[in-house]
Amino acid sequence: MEQVVEWSRYWRSADRPLEAMHARFERHAYHRHSHETYSFGVTEDGYQAFRCRGGAHTSAAGMVIAFNPDDPHDGHPADELGFTYRIVHIGPELVADVLADIADRPTGLPLFDSPVVADPVLARNLRGLHAALLDGASALRRDELLTAAVGAMAARASTRASTRRLRASTATGAVERARRRLEDSYLDDVGADDLARAAGCSRFALYRGFRRAYGMAPSDYRRQLRLRAARRRLARGDAIGDVAAATGFADQAHLTRWFVRCYGMTPGGFRGARTD
Repeated sequence: MEQVVEWSRYWRSADRPLEAMHARFERHAYHRHSHETYSFGVTEDGYQAFRCRGGAHTSAAGMVIAFNPDDPHDGHPADELGFTYRIVHIGPELVADVLADIADRPTGLPLFDSPVVADPVLARNLRGLHAALLDGASALRRDELLTAAVGAMAARASTRASTRRLRASTATGAVERARRRLEDSYLDDVGADDLARAAGCSRFALYRGFRRAYGMAPSDYRRQLRLRAARRRLARGDAIGDVAAATGFADQAHLTRWFVRCYGMTPGGFRGARTD
């Protein structure tokens, strides 16, 4: 039986929204999820397939995967050979700060129309930033490479707006009421009937409208809220079992299962990631 080789390395900043992962996957499949950050992946070898914004996409070696904040997506190897990639997560507030520094004035946030980009300059800048983050470069060098990467990103992006605002514009009043209910009570066991009553529509209309507006089912959206809350607690060093109990998961194993499915690593791996 052929041995499956999968691994990942993770780095996260201790004081700003900046993270990076280097990973190889042969069997792992990401469950549909999104990030609060911009997420830029550079495929090193193999082919990575995923669905995003209603379409199927494949990234090959040298190509850039560009997810705007809150872009729902999944991901898996396109064939049995697997793929290796680097990914950098940059918070929109950090992107805004860097762009304002470059332009010497406040600017809008860039967005990408396509989640797969063939841009050697952007790929080179992202690889440089990624290597500096994971390999322990000085803070000054990391900042220089971050500026270069964000500048290359903005040069490639085609629009300037808020992803969250664009998604909200497609949501009906009922769907938006349901989303607010989930945001306010994501730790509660809210059922479909309760959510439909809060929205003021049928369960079917809510499910269909929610998926259209936010790219995932209400249950996936609530789980994502719980996972994001878990990430915040893990980043500050809380015990994994305590985090699971505090964020709506049945136990540590339940949290671990979903953390791996959505983020490609264990809660312990994220909690113990390098931050220097």
